[in-house]
Order: sequence, then C-alpha cells, then structure tokens
Amino acid sequence: MHIQIVAVGKLKEKYLTMGIAEYLKRLGPYAKVTITELPDEKAPDTMSPAEEEQVKGREGERILAQIKPDAHVIAMAIEGQMWSSDELAQQLDRLATYGKSHIVFVIGGSNGLSPAVYKRADQLLSFGKITYPHQLMRLVLVEQVYRAFKIVRGEPYHK
Repeated sequence: MHIQIVAVGKLKEKYLTMGIAEYLKRLGPYAKVTITELPDEKAPDTMSPAEEEQVKGREGERILAQIKPDAHVIAMAIEGQMWSSDELAQQLDRLATYGKSHIVFVIGGSNGLSPAVYKRADQLLSFGKITYPHQLMRLVLVEQVYRAFKIVRGEPYHK
C-alpha cells in the first residue's frame, strides 16, 4: 500500500520533523508512506472573502496536481467524519481489501481547502471540532496511520 500525505506549508519546527521522521521509520514495514510538501500561497494577513478563495484556489490547484487519478483521497476537514483509531484502521483495511492501494491524505493550508479539492475527495476526515496548526496535523496524522496499521495487524502499540 502507498500512503501519500499532501500538505500545504513548510514544516519548520525541529520537534515536529523529528516526530514525523520517527513515525515514518516505524511505518516502513507496513506501507510506503510519502509526504509531499507544497508551498503555501503568499497572502496578506487580512483578506477579503474573494481573496481568500483565490488563495485556496491556487493552493488547491497545486494539491490536485499531486494526486493520481486512481488514488483514494481523504481530505482532512473540520466538517468531516470523526473516526476513532479503530475506525480509521477499519477504513484503511477495507480500502486495501478492495484494491485501493494508493491512498492520499490532504492537509490544506491555514485558509483551508478549495472547493475543487473537496470535490475530488472521496472522504472527509476530521480529528475533532478544534482547529489544529497544519504542521501539527501532519504529526498527528502520521501517528494515527501508524496506530491503524498496528491495530489491523493485532500488534501491541508501543507508547
């Protein structure tokens, strides 16, 4: 299985990079996991709604350019379904069972995702009603994917 994480924004904090690297190493025996980091669109701090949509649109184009047509896309969105770790494991296992070997998780930039990305997504996933910094979301997502593989295989999760 190939899991790709497409994320907008540069990861700057060393502790996050180290944490992600650790989980990517742990995921090695289970799946090929790649992270595609896309630059965020330069924009002023205060924008009109139209300017915000333009920013999301440009970021969305870059996101969509990274997604292969046969990929199953799960967009991280606050309004998405909330799954437990067990439910995420079941989803990944079900996708693998039914021949979806390329899964793409999408993490948008600070303004969110464009309508075009929502339209391309096969599922929307939320890790809760609170807003996470998109850099931290990467670490949380990689950890949850690792946990899902451990659950699917019935292996203990080492804390």
